[in-house]
Amino acid sequence: MELPSNLIPDEASPEWMNKGDNAWQLTTATLVGLQTIPGLVILYGSMVKRKWAINSAFMAFYAFAMVLVCWVGWGFRMSFGDKLVFFLGKPGVALDEKFLLKRAFAGYLPTATMVFFQSVFAAITVVLIAGSLLGRMNFRAWILFVPLWFTFSYTIAAFSIWCPQGWLAKLGVIDFAGGFVIHLSAGVAGFTAAFWVGPRAEKDRRNCPPNNVILMLAGAGLLWMGWSGFNGGAPFVASTISGLAILNTHVCTATSILTWLLLDSLFFGKPSVLGAIQGMITGLVCITPAA
Repeated sequence: MELPSNLIPDEASPEWMNKGDNAWQLTTATLVGLQTIPGLVILYGSMVKRKWAINSAFMAFYAFAMVLVCWVGWGFRMSFGDKLVFFLGKPGVALDEKFLLKRAFAGYLPTATMVFFQSVFAAITVVLIAGSLLGRMNFRAWILFVPLWFTFSYTIAAFSIWCPQGWLAKLGVIDFAGGFVIHLSAGVAGFTAAFWVGPRAEKDRRNCPPNNVILMLAGAGLLWMGWSGFNGGAPFVASTISGLAILNTHVCTATSILTWLLLDSLFFGKPSVLGAIQGMITGLVCITPAA
């Protein structure tokens, strides 16, 4: 019995590639990209004072572009390439046609798909750090911070834990979708950066309402729905695990929002929009390694 014509292997669809998995991975990568552009751009720009809105949104927009260029320039191979030292790969350009069209290190996918999928994870990690620095950091300093932190921090964590040659991967460390590589590293970096940059001016700390609550909710909603790609794409396959991870992600997030609103009501007398968004982000981050 012959295969249908659309399933017969050819130069653009080699035997090792699964079309369904490849399509799913490209879709999930786009969903994760939408979490940042426009999700976090809108969220950051609307949750701060009006005078910081454009600068805050532009920090996220710039970081997404810079990380993607750094990623194909040297970051992907530092994170998933041949070992340079036990915690880091050899830097190299990831734009060669033969390299991009061969099978990726995991899954039934071309390397081009893997490069794009991993690039949006790298980008959102840096943009998450920006949330700790809104209204505090000069944009010119941020221009330098993004490529430096990406090169000397993110690539080390990614290679050590996610690359099969990494020393923590060989010890059996498992990080589903980025609990260590993304959230822990971004959280520690954001806390450290905020400490060294210092607090906002006293007059800005007393009264700091969001400049647009509706847009803030829209950005948060894009972040929430985009998490289907964040956790659903982690298995590198369109499978039962992907479906389970997505369901667990949204149930946990909804529960976290309701819990936060309940605590707001008990301690402050009424629920709040900011509390709901905090609860949403808390739920998303907590479920990611266990989805």
